[in-house]
Amino acid sequence: MKTRFRIDSTKRIVLVSALCAISTTVIAQDPWPQATANGERNRAFMTATWRFVQGWLQYADPESGLIPRNLNKDLYWNAKDAAADNYPFMVLSSFYTDRALFNGRMKEMLAAEQRLTNRIGTLPDDYVFETNSFRITEPKLDDIIFGASEYAKDGLVPLTELLGPSPWSERMLLMLDDILAHATYDSEVGKLPSTSHEVCGDLMQTLSRMYWMTKKDAYRDAAFQIAAYFLEHHPPEQAEQLRLDDHGCEVISGLSEVYYIAAQIDPDRRERWKPAMQRMLDRILEVARDDNGLLYNLVNPVTGEIKSDERTDNWGYNYNAFLVVANLDNEAKYRTAVEHVLTHLPASKDYPWEGARMDGFADSLEGGINLINRVPVPAAIEWADYTADRLLATQRDTGVIEGWHGDGNFARTALMYALWKSQGCYAEPWRADLRVGAVKQDDGTINITVASDWPWHGKLRFDVARHSEYLHIPSDYPRLNQFPEWLTIRAEQTYRVNGTETPGETLRAGIDVKCDKDAPLKFEIK
Repeated sequence: MKTRFRIDSTKRIVLVSALCAISTTVIAQDPWPQATANGERNRAFMTATWRFVQGWLQYADPESGLIPRNLNKDLYWNAKDAAADNYPFMVLSSFYTDRALFNGRMKEMLAAEQRLTNRIGTLPDDYVFETNSFRITEPKLDDIIFGASEYAKDGLVPLTELLGPSPWSERMLLMLDDILAHATYDSEVGKLPSTSHEVCGDLMQTLSRMYWMTKKDAYRDAAFQIAAYFLEHHPPEQAEQLRLDDHGCEVISGLSEVYYIAAQIDPDRRERWKPAMQRMLDRILEVARDDNGLLYNLVNPVTGEIKSDERTDNWGYNYNAFLVVANLDNEAKYRTAVEHVLTHLPASKDYPWEGARMDGFADSLEGGINLINRVPVPAAIEWADYTADRLLATQRDTGVIEGWHGDGNFARTALMYALWKSQGCYAEPWRADLRVGAVKQDDGTINITVASDWPWHGKLRFDVARHSEYLHIPSDYPRLNQFPEWLTIRAEQTYRVNGTETPGETLRAGIDVKCDKDAPLKFEIK
């Protein structure tokens, strides 16, 4: 495919032809006001992530440089919370908003936590700042494996999804190897590191993506082993309780990822698992969702009893699995279920997720954005903008949100939302007055604006097809803790810039631009 760029005397860059399949807001009217409005949203949410980092760094331990689990208590570093939920999104926020901080202090914190907290091989344990020692005298293997699996799946997987191979992915691979080396639970399929839905779900997701990235057979085999434990011996829909919140939904997503691997490289295994995968999803649809398609926190899948009528803010995470199986098995009913919940989101727009707390807004919005990327239902897009405003309102003027490790979830989702509103484009170097906004029209045209309050000179950068280039996954299947891809530039494509054919790799180096308040830039992409 060839894509044409034209730069005219007004510095407008016009890009003609689709760069990739993009799902976002469809605009029928003049797109430029909407693109400009999206730029304002991009600025507000990018700035929020920058303020979050600055706010939390004020509370870092002066000796170790590590951040505490919480600000009002638990003044220690731990893997399952401080490392899994907060620190990684300081890293990603600084990548986009403060590259010097990213290359400096963020990497220093990574080195410090490995130097100070590793306890069983590379597996970390809780580290108390006041005593410069571990929080408990004797290590507890189950707790350490749980913390490492959370750190990997919730923190280092998203980093790797967005940045590709890095010192953080290296950290993850070392921990993953040590988790597998300490499998002590006997089961029908052999030794496992754990048999809990949460830990096994974490591991299946991490193992799946690291298998694709490294092609290491041990990761594939371990993922198949854990999936077999559930699909062949302990089906989730036959358990006395099934949690669909963030302490149980991991197993649903994890199984869908391993099922995806089987569909790509082991068709016999996939056919053997197909009935079990569909039975699990069918039972969730039968007993665990309300009329609007939202899912309950906790159900007894055997009896159908709703054990908690609170709706889970992880509804979108669970529905990722439905889209995966819908696509692999050509089962329209699962895609219909996703379309149903997205269409009916406005009916629940004021739902008090987790008691109207920030973390509930963040998780719900993140799950929604990932589905909207594949199924761009207009009602869901309106809901997402409304929910994003609710999320943004929870941040204090200090940059801190609620003062606990979940504040990182705010930054994660704010960054995801900001990149959606810019179609993955970003300015480098970033500044708090910069606004990069984008919108998609009915005919596939993408309109991008870049504006600033004061003169700015830098590069406009585009996203790449990260699923294939970084992780080597055959297709961009829906998965938990990913950052959706919107507008991507592919190196193998040829583009036309100002009448001259230009390799995609050249464009991936960024377009040199200048703008200020009186000279915003406009980009039109078809």
